[in-house]
Amino acid sequence: MSVFRNVVFIAAISGLLAGVILAALQTYATDPLIFKAETYENAGGHDHMAAPAPAAEATAPADMQAAAPAEQEEAWAPTDGFERFAYSALANIVSGVAFALILVAVSELAGGIANWRQGVFWGFAGFAVFTLAPGLGLPPELPAMPAADLAARQVWWTFTVLGTAAGLALIAFRKSLPLAVLGLVLIVAPHVVGAPQPASHETPIPPDLHRNFIVAVTLTNLVFWVVLGAVAGFVRGRFMGEQGALRSSLA
Repeated sequence: MSVFRNVVFIAAISGLLAGVILAALQTYATDPLIFKAETYENAGGHDHMAAPAPAAEATAPADMQAAAPAEQEEAWAPTDGFERFAYSALANIVSGVAFALILVAVSELAGGIANWRQGVFWGFAGFAVFTLAPGLGLPPELPAMPAADLAARQVWWTFTVLGTAAGLALIAFRKSLPLAVLGLVLIVAPHVVGAPQPASHETPIPPDLHRNFIVAVTLTNLVFWVVLGAVAGFVRGRFMGEQGALRSSLA
C-alpha cells in the first residue's frame, strides 16, 4: 500500500511544480496572444451588432426588450493580473497532478523512473502523447477561430492519445519487429483518418498570430512535460530509492 501512497505523493509534488511553471510561462508566452486575438473577436462582434434590424426592434415585446441587455452581459471572468494568474495556476496544477498520476502510474508498471534523467525521457513521451500527436490534427485555437463539432473532436483526440500511447509502448518495450510495425500503425492511423474540420476556415485572426500561438503553446507544454517527468524522477529517487515498482508490488 505504501507504493500507492508514494505514487500519489510523487504526482502531487511534480504536478504542483510543473503546473505553477506552466502558469508562469503562459503569462508571458500565450496570454498576450490570446488578449490580442480577443480584440479581433470583439471587433468582429461589434461590427456584427452595429446595425440591428429595425423591424425586430419595433415588433419585439417590451419585456423581451428589457431582458435583452441582461442576456447580452458577459459571463464572469477573472480580472487581469494576479486573479487571472491565480485561477490559471490552479487549473494548471489540477491538470498537472492528473497528468502526473498517469505518468507515474504507467512508469511504475514499466519498472519505475530511476532518476531525473529517465524522467526527462518519460516527459518527452507524455508530451508526444498528449500534446504533439493531437496537435498535428487539432492545433491550438484562438478566440474567434472556427472549430469542428466538439464531440467529434473529443473522440478523435481520445483515439489519437490512446493510439499514440499504445504505439510508443509497443515500440519501446516490445523488442519485436511486427509489434513495432503495429505500434507505428497505431500512431499514424488517427492522422490518416484525419481530425474533424470546421465547415469554414474563415477567421478574423491573422495567420501569423495563430502560428505564433501554436509555437508558444507547443513550447510551453514541452517545458511542462519535461519538468513534470524530471521532478517525478527526482522525487521518486529521493523518497522511494530502491523500493520496488508498482508492477512488482502487484505480482
